[in-house]
Amino acid sequence: MGEQTTPIKRFVIVGGGTAGWIAATTLGRIFQHSDVSIELVESEQVGVIGVGEATVPLFVDFLRRSGIDEADFIRRTQATFKWGIEFVDWRRQGESYLHTFGDIGRSIDGHDFYQIWLKARAQGDPTPLLDHSPEAVLASQNKFYLPFKAAGTPLANVRYALHLDATLVSRYLSEYAQSLGVKRTVGHVQEVQKNDAGYIQSLRLEGGQRIEGEFFIDCSGFQGLLIEQSLNAGYESWSRYLPCDRAVTVPSAKAAVTTAHTIATARAAGWSWRIPLQQRHGNGYVYASKFIGDEQAARELLASLDTEPLAEPRVIPFTSGIRRKVWDKNCLALGLAQGFLEPLESTAIHLVSKSLAHFIRFFPGTDCSERLQREFNRRLYQDYCEIRDFLVLHYCTTERSDTPFWRACQQMEMPDSLADKLSLFREQGNLLPGVEDFFQPSSWQMVLTGMGVMPAHYNRTVDALDYSALARSLAAGKEAIGKAAAMQPSHDEFINTYCKAELRE
Repeated sequence: MGEQTTPIKRFVIVGGGTAGWIAATTLGRIFQHSDVSIELVESEQVGVIGVGEATVPLFVDFLRRSGIDEADFIRRTQATFKWGIEFVDWRRQGESYLHTFGDIGRSIDGHDFYQIWLKARAQGDPTPLLDHSPEAVLASQNKFYLPFKAAGTPLANVRYALHLDATLVSRYLSEYAQSLGVKRTVGHVQEVQKNDAGYIQSLRLEGGQRIEGEFFIDCSGFQGLLIEQSLNAGYESWSRYLPCDRAVTVPSAKAAVTTAHTIATARAAGWSWRIPLQQRHGNGYVYASKFIGDEQAARELLASLDTEPLAEPRVIPFTSGIRRKVWDKNCLALGLAQGFLEPLESTAIHLVSKSLAHFIRFFPGTDCSERLQREFNRRLYQDYCEIRDFLVLHYCTTERSDTPFWRACQQMEMPDSLADKLSLFREQGNLLPGVEDFFQPSSWQMVLTGMGVMPAHYNRTVDALDYSALARSLAAGKEAIGKAAAMQPSHDEFINTYCKAELRE
């Protein structure tokens, strides 16, 4: 038997915002009926970047796991539903494709659906891959419904996410976490005090208040107040793989129709997002400063809006990458303090939740075992690399050569892990997922197909199946999805019926 470690009794979270309050909610839920204290310190001098944020289905899972009423959350955060992302002009100008959640088709006699689709394509069947994705069909028709109401139909197991107002989410989760017993302290951290072993011992706020803790969670944003400024964890930049290093953001007025998906449009020196909320849109342009200046980027973004802007554009510099130690001693970094991957696939909140899940799995005592730290950091690094490779995929497969930025993307350096994956896929469509990979084969298949990357062959074991029966099955599946989707209410009708936000001045 090893030595017993002393349990952590006092958590201190530095920084509110989405990351801080997700951490507070997660820990508050776990320790709700215990003697563990959780205190969140947030400064009113630091604002939230509340321009509209997109999520993935795991955020909906987080709400349910936390005991939060989904309809109430949607109403109070002015949220809308999301089936996926439409990528406009990425392969070529004038073309678009969808990357949605959930599976495509279903396996037949143990054969992967994508291989069956490749066989049908080789036989001359022109049916697009996404005609077999319920989420893609719902997105293309701009429909929504509650999946559990579609039991027994092809829509029964669909996956959806949400578009959110980050400021309202922070406010909502702040109230909810405090109802679980989390203590909120307003103050600006003046000094971080460490013990002789280099562990953080306490924080001194402006005004002199001292807050002691046994474990600290850094949600202080890009500055990394604890993890970097105090512990010097270091940062691994991935700018050689992801050339964009700035974003300009602006909210705009609500459109007449609310789309049930995010739109990511390729621009001259990067890409822009449009995130529809119930009462406005969030917009941004992620770009490479090597190819365009801030003022020109802001002009391009404003010119691209389909509704009037509601504020002045705001520029946010960033460096893609990850802290060399995300968990160092008795400090865990979350959100922007942890690392940054551009929001192309809406993974920011997912990485907060995944980090917390890893942390809970390796939950330490006050000694913060170095063995646990190493394994946590290794796994989280793998998560970041997997998402990084998926983001690079969107750039390196472009056929655009109309601007210096896109020509550079065609020549860009590629991580070996991505090069190996693409090489394997180009043979006969093989994609071997890791156990904890976030992007499963269906996601890679949608993006690769959308970008025009196709395997040379399909897996010949599919030839053992009766093709005429396969063709009938494919046609029937496609028709059933289309019919079931057509019967559902529009996205706006659904929201107005079930979860419409109150009008705010």
